[in-house]
Amino acid sequence: MNLEEKLLHGDKRACARLITMIENNEQEAFEIIKNHYNKTGNSYVIGITGPPGSGKSTLTDRLTRELLNRDKKVGIIAIDPTSPFTGGAILGDRIRMNDLSLNKNVFIRSMGTRGSLGGLSKATQGAIKILDIYGVDYIFVETVGVGQSEIDIVKAADTVLMVMVPNLGDDIQAIKAGIMEIADIFAINKSDLDGADKTQVEIEMNLDLNEKMDYRPPVLKVSARKKEGISQLVDNILEHRGFLEKTGKLKDRRKRNTEIEILNLVEEGLMNIIFSKMKRKSIFDEIIESVVSRELDPYTAKDQIIKLIK
Repeated sequence: MNLEEKLLHGDKRACARLITMIENNEQEAFEIIKNHYNKTGNSYVIGITGPPGSGKSTLTDRLTRELLNRDKKVGIIAIDPTSPFTGGAILGDRIRMNDLSLNKNVFIRSMGTRGSLGGLSKATQGAIKILDIYGVDYIFVETVGVGQSEIDIVKAADTVLMVMVPNLGDDIQAIKAGIMEIADIFAINKSDLDGADKTQVEIEMNLDLNEKMDYRPPVLKVSARKKEGISQLVDNILEHRGFLEKTGKLKDRRKRNTEIEILNLVEEGLMNIIFSKMKRKSIFDEIIESVVSRELDPYTAKDQIIKLIK
């Protein structure tokens, strides 16, 4: 069987190989997605995000085991930061969940960001589609450790789980805009530490400020290390999924995410065309030199570059 046939028959190696091809921008993988796109949409995507050191990997491990106990097949995409100096990534999340990879109903893939901002890898959307065709019930996408603006996960996930920990900073940390606003569920991990109750109250107070919520995110205290609160957290994820499906908001959310994805693909395609033409004609260097020497302004330079594709 070829890669396409192996993927449809649930072959893990074929799935891994195709995700690598997506990362390397190999057309064959995209053709397979095109051929079987009508088979996607069945996997439910859960984004796991939060600050560095919050225990996202351990929590993802525990959530996966709980879903396995409920007879579900799970895919995990763990995003790790790529070094801006060497271009390498440690990909430690897979090491932390190594024993899970031996389970026939779990597929784990670590991916470097490769310079992409926003907490995700550029190839994340393609990897999600490959796993969807592969046939998993749930896909966890664990982002890199995020700060206050890395919110790309909301463009890829059906449910966003925000992992918090006690004592990250002052009270203001709990009401930061942006990163706090994308969460559908809050999990306060390491809740055995002092300050967990205070963190929970701060998040609840923040939620009280928003009177227009049609779904109030639950705030749970959990301990991934001690395996506490995991079953309830899975129940909350399923409850949110039920709400989205019942109200039609899951379709709306996926429509919004699809629109963003298509626009990003079009933008990437246009940039490739522009740079290809400029490279052949050595135009880009000339434009840069003209702007640096003040013979040309950046706005006129932009207009000249856009003319290349007209």
